[in-house]
Amino acid sequence: MSIEIIAIGVLLIIFVLGACLPINIGVWGFLAVFIVGSLVSDLSMDEIYGAFPVELFIIIVGITYLFTIIQKSGVVDLIADYGLRSVNGNLGLVPWLMFLLALVLAGVGTYGIAVVSLLAPIALKIAHKNKISPLMMGIMIIMGMQAGSFSPLNVFGVIINGGMQSRDLEYSPALLLINCLIYFGLVAMIVYLMFGGHRYFSNRPATLGITGFPVEAIKPDGNPVIGREGGLDLYKAACLAAIVVLGILTLKFDINIGFAAIIVGSALALLAPRKQEGVLKEMPWGVIFLVTGIVTYVNVMETVGVMTYVTGLISGMDNPLLASLAVSYVGGFVSAFASTTGFLASIIPIATPLLQDPDISSINIISSIAASSSIVDLSPLSSAGALLLANVQGIKERVFFRQLLITTGIFITLGPGLAWLLFVVIGGMF
Repeated sequence: MSIEIIAIGVLLIIFVLGACLPINIGVWGFLAVFIVGSLVSDLSMDEIYGAFPVELFIIIVGITYLFTIIQKSGVVDLIADYGLRSVNGNLGLVPWLMFLLALVLAGVGTYGIAVVSLLAPIALKIAHKNKISPLMMGIMIIMGMQAGSFSPLNVFGVIINGGMQSRDLEYSPALLLINCLIYFGLVAMIVYLMFGGHRYFSNRPATLGITGFPVEAIKPDGNPVIGREGGLDLYKAACLAAIVVLGILTLKFDINIGFAAIIVGSALALLAPRKQEGVLKEMPWGVIFLVTGIVTYVNVMETVGVMTYVTGLISGMDNPLLASLAVSYVGGFVSAFASTTGFLASIIPIATPLLQDPDISSINIISSIAASSSIVDLSPLSSAGALLLANVQGIKERVFFRQLLITTGIFITLGPGLAWLLFVVIGGMF
C-alpha cells in the first residue's frame, strides 16, 4: 500500500475516532504526525517540527485571547439584553432577533459555542413560555452563528482565509462573509416561514418571559448559566472600542491580526488587571489544540506527497462543477459526525487543485464548501446541538433529540446542493 493511501486512511480514521470518542482529535492529529511522518515516511524531526502552523497558531491564540477578555467583560451579555428589549414584546421578531444577535456576536469574534451558550437558554425559555417551536428557535440561532463565524475575526474565517492565503489562492474575506450571510439568511427565512414564524406578528404580549435573570438553565458541563450584571461602564466601552482598534491595526497598518489582537488584549489587561483572572483558562484551548493538530498532520501529508496524489485524482474529474459538488457533500457529511473546525482545517490543502482551476471561481467553491460543512452543526452530536438539547424546555429530551437528528439529515441532503447551486452554478454566471 502506498504512503499516500496510508496517510489518507489515517486522516479518515482520525475523523471517525473524533466522532465516536470524547477525545480531542488534535491528539489523534499529533499522534498521526509521528506515526506517518516519522515511522512510515522517515521524515526528520526538524521536518516534522516545521509542519507546525506557527502563524495560524498565533492568529487563533491572539483572536481568542482578545475576545475572551471582551466576553468576560460582560459586553456580550449587554448586547443580548439590549437586543431583547428592542423587540418590545413582538414575538414575530424574536426568532430574527436571535439570528441577528448570533450573527453579530460571532461576527465580532465570539466563538460559536459561546454564542450558543449565551443565547440558547434565553431563546428556548421564550419559546417555551410563548409556545414557539424550540426547533425553529434553535435553528435560527445556529444559522446566525454560522453566518457570523466566517467573519475574518472568527476562528472559521481565520482558518479559511489563512489557508487560502498560504497557498496563494484567490480569496476575499469580505465576499466569503457576504456569501455566508446570503446562504444562512436564506435557510433561516425558509425555516421561519415553514414553522409559521410570521403568524406571531399579531401577538404582542407584555413580557417575553425572560425576567428574573439568571436564566434557569444549565450548560452540558453542569454549570449554571450566569446572569447579567451592570450596565455600560468605562471598561466595557473600552472593550467595544478594542474591536475597532483591531480593525485599524490590521487593515490600515497591515499588522498580523494575531499579534494585533494580542496588542489590543494586553492594553485591556493593563486597563483592568484585576478583571483578567481566569481569562487564559476560559480560552477555547481544545479548539486551538484541535486545529493545530489537524493542520500539522495535513502539512505532513503535503510533505510526503499526498496533495500531489489527490491533485491527480481531482484533475481526473473532467467536470469541475461536479467535483465541487462532490467536495461540498463530503463536507456536509463529515462535519455532521466530526469536527467542522477540523474539516475546514484539512479541506483547503486537499481541494487545492480544484480551487486552482481557472474555469471556476475559488471564492465560490470555498464558499460552497464552508456553508455545506457548517450548516450541519445543528446535529445533537455536535457541541452546539448538545447545548440546544441541554436547554430545551417543555419537550422531552429524546423527542427534541430526534427532531434535531432528523433536521440534520435534511440539511445533509439538501444543504450542500443549495450551497453549490447558489455559489458555484449561479455565482459562476456573474
